[in-house]
Amino acid sequence: MNISIEVSYYPLNVEYIPPIKGFIQRMNNYPNFKVQTNHMSTQIFGEYFEVMKALTEEIHKSFELPHSVFVMKIINADLR
Repeated sequence: MNISIEVSYYPLNVEYIPPIKGFIQRMNNYPNFKVQTNHMSTQIFGEYFEVMKALTEEIHKSFELPHSVFVMKIINADLR
């Protein structure tokens, strides 16, 4: 099943831009799905299990920075 996810990442830190850019760069390293960014969020399109596995790993890495917040919407369709 293909899905579309919209993710917003809010590191509650004075230096918030580097963690956001790092998260997006790490997500772009996965070759089997598409990542698009804009000023408000990151959209990820791909196969459910592959995308969710990558998100689990990358959110866990981001949580190493204290007080990180993620907001996500998941749709069970490819909305590209």
